[in-house]
Amino acid sequence: MQTQNKPTKAFRIASLAALIVGVGAYFIGLYNAPMALNEKGYYFTIMLFGLFSVVSLQKTVRDKMEGVPTTKAYFLASAAATASAIVLLVVGLLNAELLLSEKGFFGMAFTLSLFAAITVQKNVRDSQTTDESRNTKSDTQSSATEHEDSPKVKAA
Repeated sequence: MQTQNKPTKAFRIASLAALIVGVGAYFIGLYNAPMALNEKGYYFTIMLFGLFSVVSLQKTVRDKMEGVPTTKAYFLASAAATASAIVLLVVGLLNAELLLSEKGFFGMAFTLSLFAAITVQKNVRDSQTTDESRNTKSDTQSSATEHEDSPKVKAA
């Protein structure tokens, strides 16, 4: 088993900043876009669906790597949801009456947001795993130290 290092604070902040910038830019662009409210709802829902699906997929892959029982059905559902979110965005943008630059903006903001969501979730999981392994090691070491320091009692 390989040693797990906690992500650096700079990497965690950069990942979170990328997520905030990506989602924020997407939603600001959506708010300012010249489209009907139902279209805006479509793109809003696709962003939420995409974020949820990539986090779910990343968690499932990570669980499998760590030996946590997962079902193939949930893995396939998460992968299909991720692919569906991407395909729905692409189809929506191809059919949207937006400038090509606006379509590119939404595509890039969406891609940045999905990637950043995966990275933030991975950082949370890495930090949690590292903290748990450190606590386990310190508990093991402290219990070993307690046994060494305890006075030896002779049998009567």
